[in-house]
Amino acid sequence: GKKKHHNHNQNHITLPSQITNQTSLNRRHFLFFLLSLFPSTTMEGVSKFLFSLLLLTASSIITTALPDKTGSGQINSNSVLVALLDSHYTELAELVEKALLLQTLEEAVGQHNITIFAPRNEALERNLDPEFKSFLLQPKNLKSLQTLLMFHILPKRITSPQLSASSVVSHRSLSNDHLHFTAGKVNSAVITKPDDVTRPDGIIHGIERLLIPRSVQEDFNRRRNLRSISAVLPEGAPEVDPRTHRLKKKPAPVPAGAPPVLPVYDAMSPGPSLAPAPAPGPGGPRHHFNGEAQVKDFIHTLLHYGGYNEMADILVNLTSLATEMGRLVSEGYVLTVLAPNDEAMAKLTTDQLSEPGAPEQIMYYHIIPEYQTEESMYNSVRRFGKIRYDSLRFPHKVEAQEADGSVKFGHGDGSAYLFDPDIYTDGRISVQGIDGVLFPEEETPVEKKSAGPVVKKTAKPRRGKLMEVACRMFGSQFHTCQ
Repeated sequence: GKKKHHNHNQNHITLPSQITNQTSLNRRHFLFFLLSLFPSTTMEGVSKFLFSLLLLTASSIITTALPDKTGSGQINSNSVLVALLDSHYTELAELVEKALLLQTLEEAVGQHNITIFAPRNEALERNLDPEFKSFLLQPKNLKSLQTLLMFHILPKRITSPQLSASSVVSHRSLSNDHLHFTAGKVNSAVITKPDDVTRPDGIIHGIERLLIPRSVQEDFNRRRNLRSISAVLPEGAPEVDPRTHRLKKKPAPVPAGAPPVLPVYDAMSPGPSLAPAPAPGPGGPRHHFNGEAQVKDFIHTLLHYGGYNEMADILVNLTSLATEMGRLVSEGYVLTVLAPNDEAMAKLTTDQLSEPGAPEQIMYYHIIPEYQTEESMYNSVRRFGKIRYDSLRFPHKVEAQEADGSVKFGHGDGSAYLFDPDIYTDGRISVQGIDGVLFPEEETPVEKKSAGPVVKKTAKPRRGKLMEVACRMFGSQFHTCQ
């Protein structure tokens, strides 16, 4: 391998013997070429020797002045930079490439043994303010991005024993800012994985969050004209339990695929309308289920099944219920749709659909926030008689009971039978075809009877048993017996 030794006075480069011999051979050929230009008959021995010595010196000076490219340092496969690009710190490696810092870091590795403090991927994906991240990725803010990344690199090797000192120690980073170390922390950020990646020319320590220098923070605030904004999303002040006077612990994260914590009514949009506004649910932006694809799949199934085109048209075109259902399923909720067929939908009058929000109100009453199939519903009504299912039209419930070997929904003339069972079942959405449109049972007001004329009744004085016997024996001779 080729090694470069640095000295304060001169740079001495040690080259292999083959390169040195080749250089001498080329110099000798060059000298013979120059001497061949002058005939030996016209020069005396001494003059020829002096002229040859002069040419040899000139060729040596020319050779020394030419740049030597064979001794330039190169990054090998065991370098800490290669390890960073191939490590699990993918977000940081991507930022280094976007900041065009690879050449600068190669020069730094060639001169120093470096230390890199790498934030975990979650700190750059979720915990970082999206506006601050977009600020860093703008081409006009390339200098701020480079300063931010070089703030995480020290031009010296620092191992984990040096990071665990209790006293505060400061080191200058490549951005000419100081990093402060104390008790396993760097600038109040916990070092979660000390000595995570170790290479001969550097070392990588894993930290919990991104380190932001003051200059980048001020530049970000100045660009937005807001000096008080923070680049990292605030976590809020700690809450104190008033009973124990201790800090409340954060709830455990919900595992993937677990049922939602909130009831479905809290996750729904604020009231049915022509365009329901989105409401935040427990699933957040990272959904564990693809609810939009599942809703689209069941609507396509309705169209291919035949006889439910009106239902599909209302879900997609007249209302935004398809979007609402997709969001709920994505956040972990399950739904059962009682789909009226086209014959039942054709019986709806204009008055029933003309009022604002009427289609939504009708459809919400046909959606049950449970996963039910024909077998589960039939077994329930066989065992328990009448069943009342919750609907998305809170607080109205859908009544179900057994009738003629099937399941009958509703009551009276507004009832409907389970007509096409299990049209679509995927474990999250169940679609059951019915032959009627259901309406909630309206409370009939109790009519008050009109009060008639008041008739006064005079109460006769009651007679005791002894007086009754005396009156029967002696007749009406006494005044009290009349």
